[in-house]
Amino acid sequence: MTNQETKARKEIFKKVSAYYKKFHRKPAFRPGETFVNYGGRVYDDKELINLTDTALDFWLTSGRYCAEFEKQLGEYLGVKYVSLVNSGSSANLIAFMALTSPKLCARQIKPGDEVITVAAGFPTTVTPIIQYGAVPVFVDVELPSYNVNCAMLEKALSRKTKAVMLAHTLGNPFDIAKVKKFCDKHGLWLIEDNCDALGSKYAGKFTGTHGHIGTSSFYPPHHMTMGEGGAVYTNDPLLKKLIESFRDWGRDCWCPSGQDNTCHNRFTRQYGELPLGYDHKYVYSHFGYNLKATEMQAAVGLAQLKKFPAFVEARKKNWSFLRKELGKYSKKLILPEPTAKSDPSWFGFLLTVREDAGFTRDALVTHLETNKVQTRMLFAGNLIKHPCFDAMRKSGKGYRVAGELKNTDAILHRTFWIGVYPGMTKEMLKYISEVFGSFLATAGGK
Repeated sequence: MTNQETKARKEIFKKVSAYYKKFHRKPAFRPGETFVNYGGRVYDDKELINLTDTALDFWLTSGRYCAEFEKQLGEYLGVKYVSLVNSGSSANLIAFMALTSPKLCARQIKPGDEVITVAAGFPTTVTPIIQYGAVPVFVDVELPSYNVNCAMLEKALSRKTKAVMLAHTLGNPFDIAKVKKFCDKHGLWLIEDNCDALGSKYAGKFTGTHGHIGTSSFYPPHHMTMGEGGAVYTNDPLLKKLIESFRDWGRDCWCPSGQDNTCHNRFTRQYGELPLGYDHKYVYSHFGYNLKATEMQAAVGLAQLKKFPAFVEARKKNWSFLRKELGKYSKKLILPEPTAKSDPSWFGFLLTVREDAGFTRDALVTHLETNKVQTRMLFAGNLIKHPCFDAMRKSGKGYRVAGELKNTDAILHRTFWIGVYPGMTKEMLKYISEVFGSFLATAGGK
């Protein structure tokens, strides 16, 4: 870049910063008038400047920003390989599909093989399993952790079981020690869906890095944002190669975008029944996709990553405030509890209305929403009760349930959550407490 171009960019960035300060100010919070959202973007002029920088480069696919983000996220997590993708759902898809590669020999997941998971979560943890033709085996969860009931893992096991794919629920880690021991004992893959738990730790180590593959999402309400975006990470060099093959059209070549002949054998090798020397850039070893992230996404992500440790601390602080304030209602509400040996980076504050509370979840949620406190369900609640499972439920094929899903059904009917994201102020948190109090002080709440 010439001195003239560098000087011109600096002038543009100064104007972008001024624009941010003038036009991106958030209005003051007004209790009862301003929505207290469950999540949102927290950013400043640094994100806008990075975004402008990529626009001036006009390198629209993955490039220097993507490579730098992968490097820095890997350093933060302490993991060797990070591969950026266009969403957290794509990250789950690629993580699972990597394990279907014939290059894994006897450990390859094939159609008809089984994957142990839970129904109380987000659908795209399970969708890749079904779309490929493998069979999800659902087990129940525990309250108040909202994570897998590890006592059910052995009961879910069959000769067809090849993997366990689980999410850390709203930032609260599942019992990784027990799950990993089970996987190691039976030679199973472990995929950690870390989309709602980036920054959480279990036994002093970041979630997403205990299993074979971890995934993250950078959708706006998540722990940090790129707008859309996700990541897949692993310490295994073969899995890294497979992840990027499925991400990048299924190709055998591993050249970065815009580069050629990294292997120095582009025109010299034999692949399958292709002609000898066929261009390695157009050799396909898998049925893949194009799920790469863009420079614009990674540019925003890099600015967010610098703020990320502060984001995690803010989430913990906000969660602790709500836990203390709402603790007085423990006879009416099941309050969340962190998993033993964990240090969660909370995504939200989960609550379950007790069966004998004297009011319903719907009544409490309606009161909160009417008073401008945004709520969310625990995603699908019980995934197999949704319309997308109708045909499978009627046919009795396509999935299996090990035991009963008693707590999963309780979540479907009585659980919801509110936010703890870093954009929440002390005034917002106090207002949330007051809105809960106004409901629970009424006859219906006694």
